[in-house]
Amino acid sequence: VIPVGQHLPPHAGNSDSTEQLLHSATPTEEMNGSGNLMDFLDEPFPDVGTYEDFHTIDWLREKSRDTDRHRKITSKSKESIWEFIKSLLDAWSGWVVMLLIGLLSGTLAGVIDLAVDWMTDLKEGICLSALWYSHEQCCWTSNETTFDDRDKCPEWLKWAELMTGHSEGAGAYLLNYFLYILWALFFSFLAVSLVRVFAPYACGSGIPEIKTILSGFIIRGYLGKWTLLIKTVTLVLAVSSGLSLGKEGPLVHVACCCGNLFCSLFSKYSKNEGKRREVLSAAAAAGVSVAFGAPIGGVLFSLEEVSYYFPLKTLWRSFFAALVAAFTLRSINPFGNNRLVLFYVEYHTPWYMAELVPFILLGVFGGLWGTLFIRANIAWCRRRKTTQLGKYPVLEVIVVTGITAILAYPNPYTRRSTSELISELFNDCGALESSQLCDYYNNPNMTRPVDDIPDRPAGPGVYTALWQLALALIFKIVITIFTFGMKIPSGLFIPSMAVGAIAGRIVGIAVEQMAYHHHDWIIFKNWCRPGADCVTPGLYAMVGAAACLGGVTRMTVSLVVIMFELTGGLEYIVPLMAAAVTSKWVADAFGKEGIYEAHIQLNGYPYLDQDEFTHRTLATDVMRPRRSEPPLAVLTQDSTTVEDVETLIKDTDYNGFPVVVSRESERLIGFVQRRDLTLAIKNARQKQDGVVSNSVVYFTEDAPQLAPNNPQPLKLRRILNLSPFTVTDHTPMETVVDIFRKLGLRQCLVTRSGRLLGIITKKDVLRHMAQMMNQDPESIMFN
Repeated sequence: VIPVGQHLPPHAGNSDSTEQLLHSATPTEEMNGSGNLMDFLDEPFPDVGTYEDFHTIDWLREKSRDTDRHRKITSKSKESIWEFIKSLLDAWSGWVVMLLIGLLSGTLAGVIDLAVDWMTDLKEGICLSALWYSHEQCCWTSNETTFDDRDKCPEWLKWAELMTGHSEGAGAYLLNYFLYILWALFFSFLAVSLVRVFAPYACGSGIPEIKTILSGFIIRGYLGKWTLLIKTVTLVLAVSSGLSLGKEGPLVHVACCCGNLFCSLFSKYSKNEGKRREVLSAAAAAGVSVAFGAPIGGVLFSLEEVSYYFPLKTLWRSFFAALVAAFTLRSINPFGNNRLVLFYVEYHTPWYMAELVPFILLGVFGGLWGTLFIRANIAWCRRRKTTQLGKYPVLEVIVVTGITAILAYPNPYTRRSTSELISELFNDCGALESSQLCDYYNNPNMTRPVDDIPDRPAGPGVYTALWQLALALIFKIVITIFTFGMKIPSGLFIPSMAVGAIAGRIVGIAVEQMAYHHHDWIIFKNWCRPGADCVTPGLYAMVGAAACLGGVTRMTVSLVVIMFELTGGLEYIVPLMAAAVTSKWVADAFGKEGIYEAHIQLNGYPYLDQDEFTHRTLATDVMRPRRSEPPLAVLTQDSTTVEDVETLIKDTDYNGFPVVVSRESERLIGFVQRRDLTLAIKNARQKQDGVVSNSVVYFTEDAPQLAPNNPQPLKLRRILNLSPFTVTDHTPMETVVDIFRKLGLRQCLVTRSGRLLGIITKKDVLRHMAQMMNQDPESIMFN
């Protein structure tokens, strides 16, 4: 890598410009040009240094601008008490933003949980004593509820009973069935209509776009106020409609919208895209914290899965935001169990070494399901993008909802909300459980404590539950493929966990019954004696859920931490780790990318992943212009007119232009952004007298020697980046990719002995990588 400063000829910049070279993006102090020439850019004007929509930010430039801002505040703080107080407020603004993000995202998550609970039950019936109560809340407040029939109380009426007075019989069943489908269709239609009309960006999970935004891409409006409002409302509607989707992914998007909202209150964040992304990384952690009630898991999720740049300072702030968000949700207590999630469980039996075999098998299943899901879902989403299907998003949502509701209602395990299903599958069968899954034959002579019930033979209820769960598993596997990616808010965590939990519970019951009936087999003999509580089927459900979620998202560390925070079971870390690692290995054997990376690639976002680049190509093979292309569009330091610049901007769509000494020498001086150039000329025409189309634009310290009758020249040195990143033409692409990835560059200039040869942009790097992997380079649509 060659610093441009080495190649500057003596007259290109003054010799005292070391400070300017180090902080090139916006040199803070500029000397005025000769005589009475005014450099109007000494006073910064609006929008300079900002970016167009669907463009990548320049991380080095943003870092440099923040360093300059910080230096200025520090030097001013010594001048007066007021300036010192302002510097303290600036230092604390980051923590204030984190506090606000935590409070708002925790409150929104609590409201969403309560609303989903009520609206899910609304599909089946209504509470007469208080219309806003869910089924469970309604029967809590009733004085006539018995323990055995805790789900039945006179205050809660199903729709058929309310309308016809009959609660039993085929007629009542069909009426309830019909109204269930009707409510589901109404909720999903309302959700897709709101998204389509008010906030198209509120659809989907949001995590692929959040990852892309955090890597330095600008998507205006994606984290806006309308998106926040509509996503919150439609998320409740989408989850309540009974579709196979979760609210966890969209909650990360909601939290990032909160982060973006509060960034606009502080100029430190609103005017610096790099600093804004530090806040959004912490907001993502808060989102996962409230989604799963897992503050530490949230921080690790942000670090492992979504963040691109994660300094230590952001780690502490993420931790604080996740803590405040979890505390706020706990204060609201949406589930009434003093827990942050619906499916909190505690197990009382240890696990045994022999059980690692079924745990690893669940890991293999998770990896295979992850691969199947990613391939099938991406194929369906590609079909949606390339065929007529994509033109009818409302019809697609209505059809999928209709099919889901028709198939889900007859099966009690798919009729209920997915969170409740996972909760029941995770549950350990105690003496007081009324679930079908706990229909075991009890030994009448049993005198053990309640929480340590020995393994028992399965009763008819368990076998009925098993075939219903097998049908539910097939249904969930198929329907989730078509649901994820529709034009409504849709998370993937809960459906993936449901698939794994169903498979895990089935395996768990099978192992439990084998241990009971064949306790003399060699594999059970050492650790499972008759009358002992050996196998916990709920633990298998938990391990299966972790395996499937890991297979789809390829998370490992954060996944294990989220799962043990969910369950409070530290001793089950090893089974969870075994399943998570196995599912990742199996899924990686079929393809390295998780579902979010696959969707990023499908949408053509400019995201540089962390995979190794192993091909032996050079910068000269990738740089533009190629041999067959016209020469590079450049500006000269003191011989280009305003009209030339405006023509160049009009005729090209490049993000910026290299500035050279002259077209003959092509010695590089610096780089100027297209947007800054446009704004500077527009501003100069308005504010500076004598600037006309044939005024000379110069980027040097001193004005060029011009004839007396020439119009007023225009000095634009301030917007010139004097130290753009350069590489030589023989730099290996492996190094170039690493530089782009680690420094977050937008573009890199290619030189030989100080002479400009070409330019490599992030888009060129991504296209080259796609080409090397035999993919379509034209799929990279943005720069």
